[in-house]
Amino acid sequence: MSKRNRQHRHNKILARKAGIKPGSLLIPSEAFTPRFFLMSFSEDVFEEEELPTYQELMQRVRSRPDVRHWIDIRGYAEQPVLEMLLQDFGLHALQLEDVLNDYQRPKVEEFGGNRLFLITRMLRWSPEFRTLDDIQLSLFTGPNYVLSLQSDYGDCLNPLRERIRAGKGIIRQRPAVYIAYAILDVVLDYYFPVMADISVYIEELEQQVLREPNKGTLTLVLDLKNELVKLRRITWPARDLMNELLRMDENTIPANLKVYFRDAYDHAVQLIDLVDNHREMASSLVELYMSTVSNRMNEIMKVLTIISSIFIPLSFIVGLYGMNFSRENPETGQVYRYSMPELYEPYAYPILLGLMAILILFQLYFFYRKGWFRSF
Repeated sequence: MSKRNRQHRHNKILARKAGIKPGSLLIPSEAFTPRFFLMSFSEDVFEEEELPTYQELMQRVRSRPDVRHWIDIRGYAEQPVLEMLLQDFGLHALQLEDVLNDYQRPKVEEFGGNRLFLITRMLRWSPEFRTLDDIQLSLFTGPNYVLSLQSDYGDCLNPLRERIRAGKGIIRQRPAVYIAYAILDVVLDYYFPVMADISVYIEELEQQVLREPNKGTLTLVLDLKNELVKLRRITWPARDLMNELLRMDENTIPANLKVYFRDAYDHAVQLIDLVDNHREMASSLVELYMSTVSNRMNEIMKVLTIISSIFIPLSFIVGLYGMNFSRENPETGQVYRYSMPELYEPYAYPILLGLMAILILFQLYFFYRKGWFRSF
């Protein structure tokens, strides 16, 4: 997502209408046309298909109540589809409003007979713009289905789809809520490569700060700090989401599945630690920038001080002999003993230049002995 698109989304969040009816389904102007994907599976059965219409999707789901379904809808642009979702899955309008206002923090809600409404955020690091791209993923669980809704066509869930296709592990044998866990787990797993990319970028910025401590570099560091603040606003609610799932009744989250959610909770805690470490590293980059700029300024001032120290005595000598006091009074012819007899010496000028050169060499030798040139 480019900076322009992110700014557009930010403006859209700020421009939400005040006073509108709760549960109003306001479709974003940039919403994609919905696409309907269905995975139906059990321990012995697997079917996968992209359906052309919502009606055909629901027909397939209703025709196979004996298997579990992952209903994946990508895109929000059709109002009738949203209204049918409310009716067919027994959703509340406020829940679907949260889906459409797709910059919600990660959360979980229990509703209607031990069903769950979950929101998480998929992350991706943009190497081109050095920014975080995040997409909201909304999940609804039911007795034999998981309904996922997202605004974009692309996501990070292909590894999970491959596991289901291959029948690896126990995912086909578990209830629908386990599929929701698997989706959350894959989303969290993708946070770690993002953190690794950010760590590499921090190292690059550190080298750049040392080489070129200019305003452009400082802007990059401050932009990174803003991205880490956004990442922290995502990871902390993600941990709270997992904690809420662990506290739920066994009728909602079976006891034999809570060990998996506890593992995901541990991942969220690790991510928070990484985010906090990266924020400290970003803050240290600002301090490093200020220190580097200050050191360079000190070096510049040191050079200027040496130059000034050399020319101050020379300026004194030149100024002294620039007074041009005449030794002889032109009116009376009287010769003044304490005027400048050197002005009339035949070799006064080269002698004075030689003395000034000797003085410069003496000062340079003195500065060298003091160690002033060692840091250059």
